[in-house]
Amino acid sequence: MTIENKTARLAGLLYLIVVLTGLFSLMYVPSKLIVWEDPALTFQQISHSSQLFRLSIAGSMICYISFTLLPLVLYRLLKDVNGTYAKLMVILALISVPISFLNLQTKFSVLTIVEGAGYLKAFNAEQLQSQVMFLLNSYNKGILIVQIFWGLWLFPFGYLVYRSGFLPKILGIFLMLGCLGYILNVLGRTIIPDFSDYAISGYITLPASIGEIGMCLWLLIAGVKNRKQTN
Repeated sequence: MTIENKTARLAGLLYLIVVLTGLFSLMYVPSKLIVWEDPALTFQQISHSSQLFRLSIAGSMICYISFTLLPLVLYRLLKDVNGTYAKLMVILALISVPISFLNLQTKFSVLTIVEGAGYLKAFNAEQLQSQVMFLLNSYNKGILIVQIFWGLWLFPFGYLVYRSGFLPKILGIFLMLGCLGYILNVLGRTIIPDFSDYAISGYITLPASIGEIGMCLWLLIAGVKNRKQTN
């Protein structure tokens, strides 16, 4: 196996970790524990399944650590395609990491409330439930901010894939479209209060999902073949 293929497979493995831990912490666990229309039920479910909630925090940590390493490995693979775009890809990806970690503090605050710290006895049940929902909503707003950079890094990444000559051009196109989708999603949810009620909101980040999952699987399974140097 060539060095390039080893690098590609490592990038694919890191990408797979990012995808799986991201799906677990951002989609699976919230779907099991959070009912936005029912603060009391949400509080009860998190209290009774606090270990699952803790696992979602740990999953996010593993996701962000892997996402720190991923663009660095991709840089090794793609820097000869275009050095400037490769550096831009790394910078935009890494900007999201400290924001993501800081946003996790909100989930730790939720744990503090649901596990009943002594100094919270001054609050009644409804007040505690309201605080939990406020924190969960704040966490989601933090994720919305991070999505700006989850989107922006995909454009130089997609461009490099498209121009590489040793990775599928179609995935590069989906990655670049994914950048646009993320940005439109952030702007839509920021400007339009009921944006989630529009049908397009469920599909606007689909190109990013296709591009990233496709790229993950391609790197992991196929690696790179017939690599060509691109100026």
